[in-house]
Amino acid sequence: MKKLLFSLILLFGGCATAPPSGITPITGFELNRYLGQWYEIARLDHSFERGLSNVSAHYGLRDDGGVAVLNRGYDDRAKVWKDAEGRAYFINEPTVGSLKVSFFGPFYGGYHIIALDRANYSWVMVSGPSRDYLWILARTRRLSSTVLEPLIQQAKALGFATDSLIWVRQDQDDT
Repeated sequence: MKKLLFSLILLFGGCATAPPSGITPITGFELNRYLGQWYEIARLDHSFERGLSNVSAHYGLRDDGGVAVLNRGYDDRAKVWKDAEGRAYFINEPTVGSLKVSFFGPFYGGYHIIALDRANYSWVMVSGPSRDYLWILARTRRLSSTVLEPLIQQAKALGFATDSLIWVRQDQDDT
């Protein structure tokens, strides 16, 4: 019974790709400008990144038209780097910042860009399939408070638990 329940949770919970109710992904998205290295500035806590610092994500093109994803973080307890390779595909039009991403076989989760520095693609705020998932990423290891404060206010207004954000330490090279 436990195995069946776990399988159902994975099947239905692991396949949530739509944005949370009331959250609208950005339009006018340009994938080629988004590709490359991003650093995690802040996130809401979840098991698959718990205990990691110096988290980064690298996005590249796949041969099948999707996006190759390489997430990397430093496990402070084990003192080792951990990598997770995945793939992402647009849910609808490629000009809408709404993708489904998978790190675990056929299971996909939503990746929804809800705020973006449209001029320079230097920072982004991403929601998962529910308000339990939120990330603020940047091309640099730090963001100024003049950028962060409006993002936090926007996230709060959208119903995210901004008082629970984890501020990710970015103090070492990921090589």
